[in-house]
Amino acid sequence: MDSKRELTPPHRSMGTVLLLALSVMLSTLWFFRAPAATTVSYDHRAITINGQRRILVSGSIHYPRSTPEMWPELIRKAKEGGLDVIETYVFWDRHEPSPGQYNFEGKYDLVRFIKLVKEAGMYLHLRLGPYVCAEWNFGGFPIWLKYVPGISFRTDNEPFKAEMERFIKKIVNMMKSERLYALQGGPIILTQIENEYGPVQLWGVPDDKVYAAWTARLALGLDTGVPWVMCKQEDAPDPIIDTCNGFYCDGFTPNKPNKPKMWTETWTGWFTSFGAPIPHRPVEDLAYAVVSFIQNGGSFFSYYMFHGGTNFGRTAGNFIATSYDYDAPIDEYGLLRQPKWGHLRDLHKAIKSCESALVNGDPTVTILGHNQQSFVFRSDSGACAAFLSNNDTESNVTVAFNGMHYELPPRSISILPDCKTAVYNTARIVVKTAEMEMARVRGFLWSSYSEQIDSDDHNISFSKVGLLEQVNVTRDTTDYLWYTTSIDISPDENFLKNDRYPVLSVSSAGPSLHVYINGKLSGFGYGGLEGSKLTYRRQVKLSAGSNKISILSVAVGLYNAGTHFESWNYGILGPVTLSGLNEGLRDLSNEKWTYKIGLEGETMNLYSLDGSSSVEWGEASRDEPLTWYKASFDAPDGNDPLALDMVSMGKGLVWVNGQSIGRYWPAYKAHGTCPRCDYRHFHNEKNCTTGCGEPSQRWYHVPRSWLHPTDNLLIVLEEWGGDPTGITLVKRRVQGTMNSVAAAWMNSAAAAGMNSAT
Repeated sequence: MDSKRELTPPHRSMGTVLLLALSVMLSTLWFFRAPAATTVSYDHRAITINGQRRILVSGSIHYPRSTPEMWPELIRKAKEGGLDVIETYVFWDRHEPSPGQYNFEGKYDLVRFIKLVKEAGMYLHLRLGPYVCAEWNFGGFPIWLKYVPGISFRTDNEPFKAEMERFIKKIVNMMKSERLYALQGGPIILTQIENEYGPVQLWGVPDDKVYAAWTARLALGLDTGVPWVMCKQEDAPDPIIDTCNGFYCDGFTPNKPNKPKMWTETWTGWFTSFGAPIPHRPVEDLAYAVVSFIQNGGSFFSYYMFHGGTNFGRTAGNFIATSYDYDAPIDEYGLLRQPKWGHLRDLHKAIKSCESALVNGDPTVTILGHNQQSFVFRSDSGACAAFLSNNDTESNVTVAFNGMHYELPPRSISILPDCKTAVYNTARIVVKTAEMEMARVRGFLWSSYSEQIDSDDHNISFSKVGLLEQVNVTRDTTDYLWYTTSIDISPDENFLKNDRYPVLSVSSAGPSLHVYINGKLSGFGYGGLEGSKLTYRRQVKLSAGSNKISILSVAVGLYNAGTHFESWNYGILGPVTLSGLNEGLRDLSNEKWTYKIGLEGETMNLYSLDGSSSVEWGEASRDEPLTWYKASFDAPDGNDPLALDMVSMGKGLVWVNGQSIGRYWPAYKAHGTCPRCDYRHFHNEKNCTTGCGEPSQRWYHVPRSWLHPTDNLLIVLEEWGGDPTGITLVKRRVQGTMNSVAAAWMNSAAAAGMNSAT
């Protein structure tokens, strides 16, 4: 038999086999076909997706402020909360820690995060910056950028523009190669270049308009196939959309009539600073701001933040707390903040039910009373949606509309998707409040190791005449830099006879310092967010002969905003003087100083398993400065989020299994007043705060994914002195729920008859 014929079953012809093969090939191609392309554009009314105008609800979730294991749940909760879009910055310093050396692993896996957004059926707004502010260390710029010859940040400066263009193209090309833009079937529908540059221009920046125009040309030349935005940029050139950021944006108008009204940062709260109380924003006020924006023609708004998360490691900016909770609808630990999340979810449902009418055109505005109005939207197909607003901050008001009567609480807006039935009011909360608790799980058995003071290890120290700027020396590889000098005291000094010790004065660019005299702690000094520069003045106990003065300068994050912050200084810049000597004032600024970068324990990696095994740990001491503490523990049962209660400690850093949780500083109590929250009045970051007189942050998030079932290593570096026996592991969980209607209305009189039609 012919061998070729043997390969073909006798009951099938060759033509049939070819058809079958072709069918299999086509089926395979169908299975692996590229996702459908999505076209994104805009007109004066809204962003359009595949030609359809959309009212889009967005929210910020920053991938490095959580863990990859948390991402799916955060995205799911955002979608269930009514969001269409996830918004995130891109963090240059984390992705390019050294020039040309890139990191997209773990919590910096940007592609993985975006693909999870796509899997959830959501869109993504990629805010490329690369300046982000975001209360992030150095505004998101890598520290090496500061040392590029001739550089000047965010100006018409060739070295800066070259580095910025290189990084932006790196990210855009990565997105294209992963087919993540909408035209490729991906979720990215919007991109942002620069970030809040308009306010910087107001401060006076040379060639600011030239630089702004250059950034626009850079963006448009990248051919992403999706619209670009520039927030707080009134001169954003066509076709780039200028957008609003703030607590309120209802009065914002884009710079051209062909652009939609977009709100890229709808602030849900505010960040927490060490030394300041915890800010909040009442959800009634937030909902009122959103609806006011929509009824005034807005079509895109994005909560900043929808999940704030945690500033792990040393990622927080100057004096910014480790918690970046932001009073967001999803709290730092990934739990729903109720009633905020639920009240906003209901708001989004109500707005979406009006979409067909909202996107058709401008509303008809009618005066209903002294401080009351109606905004009526109609579509060509006959859909009708109405917003009834009461801007009176004191009284309930009954308004007549469409032959019916509606009672409106103070400073509130009701939504009527059919121009008849009020389905939502911004001031009436029907979602129950979740009462959270931090439930103690266990304490720890500690051992300790004392940091070496005045180490003479010449392998890790060097000497120079005069005082050096801290970041120039450390390159921000550590918070710590030692400044040490020696002075000779004559036995004839009068203070040795009368014990009236001389006064050491240290002028520092901040933000924190420790002073040691002959190896013993003399005192601390620290500044704050609004002015971290400080002058330390205190008597110092000196003796005849040679005396060693050691000053430990401690950073608490780098500045993240302002003009030319690449030139701002840190550390002991002087003068450093000694007064009360026979000679009067002695200036030590130009003496020979010895410098040591970091702490000995950092050099030995005491926070790692191998490093912690390299030294002998002793019985745990209390109230000792510059002390390392070690403990081990088993992971508790369950899935409740975990935290460390650090209230018994002073200031320092904490690690779990080698992963840095971040800086802690419970000894810095929140100063100021904490006014009672009242949604009826316009909000800012200071008029609704809690925790005055208490630690700015007490609890520190420990991600479950960082833990092993047993033998987890906990390392604490205490700078000031604290009691480690008071540190406890806690679970964050819902303690109970309560009806929140009364709290939402602020008083019983506001609670009657709301959102009803008679």
